[in-house]
Amino acid sequence: MKPAVFDYLAGDSLADAKAALSAGVKPMAGNQSLGPMLNLRLARPGRLVDIAMLPELRAVAETATGLRLGAAITHAEIEDGEAPDPTGGWLREAAAGIAYRAVRNRGTLGGSLAHADPAADWAIVMTGLNATAIIDGPAGRREIAMADFITGPFATALGEGDLLVAIEVPKPGPDARWGYWKFCRQIGEFAKASATVLVDPAKHVNRCVLGALGRQPLVLAESQAVIEGRLSPRDAVAQALPGWPPEALALHATALERALAQANGE
Repeated sequence: MKPAVFDYLAGDSLADAKAALSAGVKPMAGNQSLGPMLNLRLARPGRLVDIAMLPELRAVAETATGLRLGAAITHAEIEDGEAPDPTGGWLREAAAGIAYRAVRNRGTLGGSLAHADPAADWAIVMTGLNATAIIDGPAGRREIAMADFITGPFATALGEGDLLVAIEVPKPGPDARWGYWKFCRQIGEFAKASATVLVDPAKHVNRCVLGALGRQPLVLAESQAVIEGRLSPRDAVAQALPGWPPEALALHATALERALAQANGE
């Protein structure tokens, strides 16, 4: 199928893009999620503004605590090391596991997060790393923790006229450890269950996150107990997801176990 007719606008600057958004135009970047929706007629915007090459959305800047990555940086640029990785390789590994190379060549970090597919890689990875979303809109710029940015399945804190312009990733401490595991039926598919574990002694961070839940990623309240071995991953998942079918609980618990094993160097 082909999309319904729409007007295409090429954004020249962030100011131009914001003006278009304020007039009701919808943004388009890598087009790896929106494109199929357009072709299936699931989305029928009258006008689209292309923001993929805006310099302001492709900038990289160091901050006092980490690195700010422009929202239009592609998965492939992170995978190939063309964009700096403040984690020392964790982002590169996550990017390399996203779909297929053709998708990674075009798909963008910000586009994936703004789309907020519950099973997407960046949603759980950036929540696990406690990243921050930088939003520009009619009310000016604001920062939102990733755990609060994604509010539900395909839902975010972006309001009318808002644009996700960058993601700030904290730089981990020297002894920080990380694990990320996802289950897919075959390579290239979205995850059926996923989990991340971050242990950062220098920053007193112990963080376990479950993903692919059909909603936003879930930060476990008992993360420290899981990491310290006082609570098993299976019991932690059962407590966090009451009423879930045993098969689904087992899959997510296994993902958490494997992410924890990675973080422990096993």
